[in-house]
Amino acid sequence: MLEIKSVSSSYGEAQILHEVNLTVEDGQVVGLLGRNGTGKTTLIRSIMQVKPPQVTTGSIRWNGQELCGLLPNEVAMLGIGLVPQGRRLFPSLTVQEHLEIIPRRPVSSGRQAWTVERAYELFPRLGERRGHRGNQLSGGERQMLAITRALMLNPDLMLMDEPTEGLAPLIVQHVEQAVRTLKAEGMTVLLVEQNLRSALSVVDSVYVLETGAVVYNGTASELSNDTATLHRYLGV
Repeated sequence: MLEIKSVSSSYGEAQILHEVNLTVEDGQVVGLLGRNGTGKTTLIRSIMQVKPPQVTTGSIRWNGQELCGLLPNEVAMLGIGLVPQGRRLFPSLTVQEHLEIIPRRPVSSGRQAWTVERAYELFPRLGERRGHRGNQLSGGERQMLAITRALMLNPDLMLMDEPTEGLAPLIVQHVEQAVRTLKAEGMTVLLVEQNLRSALSVVDSVYVLETGAVVYNGTASELSNDTATLHRYLGV
C-alpha cells in the first residue's frame, strides 16, 4: 500500500504541494486528476524522490517503508516503476536495448516476471519496431516503450504520469487496455491523467488536486455523477 501523509513539497521557495494525503491500496488503480499546474507531476516526483522538488514535511510510505530520504534508484528497487511525463527515452538506443538495460528486481510472489518478449506481447507494435531507435518512433510507440521499460523492473506499483498525452484515439485505447491488463494481474497503479474520460474508464477511485492540495476523493462513478466538482476543478 502507498500511503502519503501531510506531504508538502517545494521548488526552492515556491511551495507546490500543501499537506497532501493520499492512499493507494494494493491492487487498486487510483487516478490523480486536476488541471495543468496543480501539482500532479510534483507529487509523482516526490514519491520517486527525484529532486527537485524537495519534500519539506510529511511521510511517503510504500508497504511500510519510508521513501523520503532515499535515492530514486533505491525507491525503484523497492518495486516502484515510473512512466514519466514526456516518455524520456534515449534517442540512440533501440527498442530492444531500452528494454534490456533495465535492472531486474526479484518477482513478487504470485507474479509473472516481465521479459522482453512479454513486453512485445503487451504491445505487438514494439516487437515490429524492436530494431528502431528512440528517435525513429512515433509518439504512440514511444509511450508504449516507456510503459514496457518501467515494467521490466518487475514492479508492484506503477506511477504513470500522463500516459495518453498527445496520443491518437486508437493509441489511447491501447494504453487503456494495457492498464486494464496490469490491473487484472494485481498491479497497483497511480495514474496521473488529463484525459478525464480515459481515466474514469480504468480507475477505481480518484483524487483531484487544486493548487497543490487534495480537494476531492471518491470513486470513479461518484465523480462521474458530481457535476459541480467536474465543472469547478476539471473544467467539464
